[in-house]
Amino acid sequence: MIKKIPSEAIRVGMFIHDLNVDWMNHPFVRNKFLISDDNAIAQIAATGVREVYIDTSRGLDMPDAPTVEEVNAELDAQLIKIAEAPSPIIKVSFAQEMGRAQKIHGQATNVVRMVMRDVRLGQAIELDGVAQVVEDITDSVLRNSGALLGLSAIKNKDEYTFLHSVSVCTLMVTFAQSMGMDKELIRLAGVGGLLHDTGKMKVPNEILNKPGRLTEAEFAIMRTHPEEGWQILRQIDGLEDIPLDITLHHHERMDGTGYPHRLPGEQISQMAQMAAVVDVYDAITSDRCYHKGMPAPEGLRKLWEWSKFHFNPELVQAFMRTIGIYPVGTLVRLESGRLAVVIEQNEAAMLQPIVKAVFSTKSNAYITPQIIDLARPMGKGGADKIVGHENPQKWQINTARFLLESG
Repeated sequence: MIKKIPSEAIRVGMFIHDLNVDWMNHPFVRNKFLISDDNAIAQIAATGVREVYIDTSRGLDMPDAPTVEEVNAELDAQLIKIAEAPSPIIKVSFAQEMGRAQKIHGQATNVVRMVMRDVRLGQAIELDGVAQVVEDITDSVLRNSGALLGLSAIKNKDEYTFLHSVSVCTLMVTFAQSMGMDKELIRLAGVGGLLHDTGKMKVPNEILNKPGRLTEAEFAIMRTHPEEGWQILRQIDGLEDIPLDITLHHHERMDGTGYPHRLPGEQISQMAQMAAVVDVYDAITSDRCYHKGMPAPEGLRKLWEWSKFHFNPELVQAFMRTIGIYPVGTLVRLESGRLAVVIEQNEAAMLQPIVKAVFSTKSNAYITPQIIDLARPMGKGGADKIVGHENPQKWQINTARFLLESG
């Protein structure tokens, strides 16, 4: 049985099933291991891990601790309550925006690739391309945020560093816009998102792209990238403070366990707090060279769980309302037994998005794709509802294919 316990309750003989923190915030080679001595307990405490999951079938139990099923049920109930607030206003349809979004996404990826190349070569970074692509991303998000957000979820793990920067830019623009920030702040949020990982180009490739867990020494090197990026970007004439702040502080945490400066929450700017949420969400839902990304709804559940210590809970709630509890590209199971890909959010009904049904679990076969607006009543294209989400890998369904075809 898997149970959740506070880190101060860890005892020798317990088996850690999950350290319950994103990988960039702990230096352990493994995420699952037996607590064999007090040194391991001290090391967990020193990293700022506040709660862990234990496997009682492989180690000592804590009788009164909640099971993972109980924890997830409570988290899901909280997420559903959060989802009752309205989502962002959509000006054009997903299909109308997808073609433009694909071009913008490609251009943004090329801009990031050139920026990173210039950093590797020690050359000056040109901001003209950055400014233009952030403006294009902002315009696309204002028309229909789902198109670019859906594309951002499609990643080639070999180009993760570039695509992650484009995704964080898109998510930051969408987040800032949904919070009612003015156009200049939205632009600065986007620039910060696009450039936030610039310092990773100072990390040796064998560490940056290592197909496995980092050693403690490698982990220390990886953690230098916020300061490295800040040092590079601060030399650019005309680059504003907000992108610099996002670059330097996107790994800080509200409880003071982040890096590079271990700032407590009140000393972390709102933009850096937003960037921390966005950065982790995109990282844990993306395939990497060393692990498979989790489905978006599970990533949101983890963000909400971690917000108890690491993130600003109000901002996490705002972020979830921004992208939806079932973000564009999510594979969901319908009450009818069909599997469907979310292709668009409904403004006033986040739990009832527009989906494309593509597969029948009853016949275990693909079906003729059907667009369903789950917010519509029976007889008007609705009459089905989401009962959960699914991992596309389990069913070998290429959600990206159906998402792109929707455009």
